[in-house]
Amino acid sequence: MKDVRFGVLGIGGMGRHHAQYLYGNEIPGAKLVAVADAVPAALDWAQTRFEGNVQIFDSPTALLQSGTVDAVIIATPHYLHPPLAIAALKGGIHALVEKPAGVYTKQVKELNEVAEQSGKIFGIMFNQRTHGAHQKLHELVHSGELGEIKRTHYVITDWFRSQAYYDSGGWRATWEGEGGGVLLNQSPHNLDLWQWICGMPSRVRASCGFGKYHNIEVEDDVTAFVEYPNGATGTFITATGEVPGTNSLEIVGDRGKLLWTEGKLTFWQTRVPVSEWTKTAKGGFEKPETWKIEIPTKSGEDHKGITKNFVAAIRDGVPLLARGQEGINGVTLANAMLLSSWTDNWVDLPFDDELYYQKLQERIQNSTFKKDSEGKSLEFSGTF
Repeated sequence: MKDVRFGVLGIGGMGRHHAQYLYGNEIPGAKLVAVADAVPAALDWAQTRFEGNVQIFDSPTALLQSGTVDAVIIATPHYLHPPLAIAALKGGIHALVEKPAGVYTKQVKELNEVAEQSGKIFGIMFNQRTHGAHQKLHELVHSGELGEIKRTHYVITDWFRSQAYYDSGGWRATWEGEGGGVLLNQSPHNLDLWQWICGMPSRVRASCGFGKYHNIEVEDDVTAFVEYPNGATGTFITATGEVPGTNSLEIVGDRGKLLWTEGKLTFWQTRVPVSEWTKTAKGGFEKPETWKIEIPTKSGEDHKGITKNFVAAIRDGVPLLARGQEGINGVTLANAMLLSSWTDNWVDLPFDDELYYQKLQERIQNSTFKKDSEGKSLEFSGTF
């Protein structure tokens, strides 16, 4: 089969990263043939970087209608992810979308419906699913080795960002341009991992700090409490204003505890289920025998790994590691946390899509935030 001809829609930060490894022939069976952006400075960069070897379009729509590509990576501002993916899929083009799948569930549901009917490959750039530790966590939970989940605790506060980061683009950290803050930009990875490994909760209660650490109008600090259908509970904490920050996921089950922290994965496994021991133990203080297991893990290929898998799905029918349709789960969690904070109440899942959309529109229309953007494109390599 011929190489899959790729286009990249949006060549700011992440888009440049994708375009450069594709241009460098780092993805077997793939070739970069086109890029698109509406910003003149980005087009100038592409002209210099690719030395005339790649077609350059001044709008994503022009590229999609050009007939030059078989697949696209969509790395535009968040609101454009669903409409551009829909246009690509309806045009017979495979689509790989940067996170998040969209800003609000209403638009992501429309995208998923189109994807199901298109017959094309639809993926999402959840690159952290390629990491060995995350795959091991998924395996141990879903194989039943941990037993039924009792509690989850995810602290992901090492997404530090300076004010300069937020000032680097006019769309960043605004309700109108980005649709949210840490939940829509940095933590979609973690919201996805949390639900991919532990499952979706049934209701959410959250407290969000809006502009707590930065001069922005969206959330940069979040603490959420959830309940799962089986009665288990969980917490999710994230922020972009803490240093050094923490990256730790703890999952407690009926057969012990999993802990991923500081680059190490440890499994404390009980010899018998705790629920069984609780009912049958003769003494009041004895605990079941527990084995501490240090689990070796491998690093992941990150974005390149997702793109390689996406190409293999197109060429050879290999199952996707991150199906695009699964992107709605993280958006659902992010929306639910914001809605809970806005209404100061619990939010049951699934929630009212229209209600969330209306609340978001109110914030856009009532915004008085004025942004002095420097409009600089930042270097993103090493930040994920």
